[in-house]
Amino acid sequence: MAEIIEDFLVKRDKGYYCAYGDFYVDPLYPVQRAVVSHAHGDHASPGHREIYCTEATAAFMQVRYPKQPIQSYRVFAFEEGFNINGVEIVFIPAGHILGSAQILMVYKGVRYLYTGDYKLQEDPTCEPIKIIEADVLITETTFADPNVKHPDPKEEILKLDVPSNIMLGCYSLGKAQRITALMNLYLPDREILVHHSMLPLHRIYDSYANFPMKYALYNRKSMKGDEKNKVYLVPPLTFNSYRRAKNVVRVFASGWARLQASNDISLYLSDHVDWEDILTFVSAVKPKAIWTLHGDGRQLHAHLSENLIIRDIFEQTYRPDYC
Repeated sequence: MAEIIEDFLVKRDKGYYCAYGDFYVDPLYPVQRAVVSHAHGDHASPGHREIYCTEATAAFMQVRYPKQPIQSYRVFAFEEGFNINGVEIVFIPAGHILGSAQILMVYKGVRYLYTGDYKLQEDPTCEPIKIIEADVLITETTFADPNVKHPDPKEEILKLDVPSNIMLGCYSLGKAQRITALMNLYLPDREILVHHSMLPLHRIYDSYANFPMKYALYNRKSMKGDEKNKVYLVPPLTFNSYRRAKNVVRVFASGWARLQASNDISLYLSDHVDWEDILTFVSAVKPKAIWTLHGDGRQLHAHLSENLIIRDIFEQTYRPDYC
């Protein structure tokens, strides 16, 4: 096997940089070439000259960043290979949100797999994750903690079977659509009302028709009716601005315990892998080395270091002949 290049992907101020192909992965600031795993704001940003991504990711980014020129997008289907300056790249479904991709980069015979954000739990609203083997696994570590175990989504959503209207805070992209689908499936009598900022994102999900969703745009009159079967989905800022809302049960969907403390019902619903999922994923990918990012990887390092080479991605000195 060819030798793993230790500085194949390194951290720079603008994001994670591959000098060997002269492109960035999920950069936060404008660059010449951005390979984007998915459309959440901490991974997808505007201002790039060229954006390589999946079709759904491009659709979400066009809604969120309308000033980004359409011609800047380079759209590829899952498992459709393309080449940037000698690095072969393939998007692999990540199961995080609609259009989310793991980024497989192959250079000089070595397979580097950047996970982006990913989950193993079933989700009818997005493409299921596909697991492939790689020499280097570059994984997020958002919930890389042995004490974190994401509960069953069905059991969590059934907590909302209460005789009251609900104000439910959640992220507008991915989480809101997953909750809509779960409630349609397990609590079909609940009427789902979405905040106006979520509506165009719901409609993009509808256009891909992975799971037909039933919902309506929020209006004040609907929430004030006699029936107590309404669930109003709102983004975090709106949720926080209505801390004293009356005649509703307050719920916030998140995998983080700190975001559940002041709510009427806890709703542990995460779109990331937990500890056991990470270990399952590592076992299936069969990497020779693991590089960690997006979180605290120390406990994962301690758990796997006897059998694998594992480290954080950090800033390095760059070879001038590749700059």
